[in-house]
Amino acid sequence: MQTNSQPIERHPLEPFLPKNAKILFLGSFPPQKIRWSIDFFYPNFQNDMWRIWGLNFFNNQNHFIVEGSKKFDYDKIIDFCNTFGFAFYDTASAVRRLQDNASDKFLEIIEETDLSKLLPQIPHCNAIVTTGEKATDVLVKKYACEKPKVGDSTTITIDSKEYAFYRMPSSSRAYPLALTKKAEAYSILKKFFIE
Repeated sequence: MQTNSQPIERHPLEPFLPKNAKILFLGSFPPQKIRWSIDFFYPNFQNDMWRIWGLNFFNNQNHFIVEGSKKFDYDKIIDFCNTFGFAFYDTASAVRRLQDNASDKFLEIIEETDLSKLLPQIPHCNAIVTTGEKATDVLVKKYACEKPKVGDSTTITIDSKEYAFYRMPSSSRAYPLALTKKAEAYSILKKFFIE
């Protein structure tokens, strides 16, 4: 497969790094803009990330959905992330799509994200969460750490600081797990936000 015929895409979003961030979520790379319902991370309306947090914090999978639409509520999501200290970015800063879709299987990472530049901006962060296989594999290879099982954690050391490293099930609908089961897996992270 000729990869050099595909254009290189730079990451379309700035890292979202609230000063009070306790946890950094890392996916692989956003889908094509045509699939976005908001200008933020996990923008595809078919992605379950915001339903997962709706269930976990508000017992309502539709909490972050604009009523009567197929759009997520940007303002509600930003307020939630700022309030609880959710930081977001991705493990790739530049990619080539080997097929015209959002699948991680067909992403060629051209440039990995430099976490040494991100993490000092969120000094209260003690946990890193990957939200899929490709993101997990990037960190495991780069930092030579143990690969956690889905739903489990290990320790990762970045620039002499240890972080809890969680591998969560993908929030993509392509990942064959019921929404309630995904929410249950992610619920372990609530301990970082609710004393």
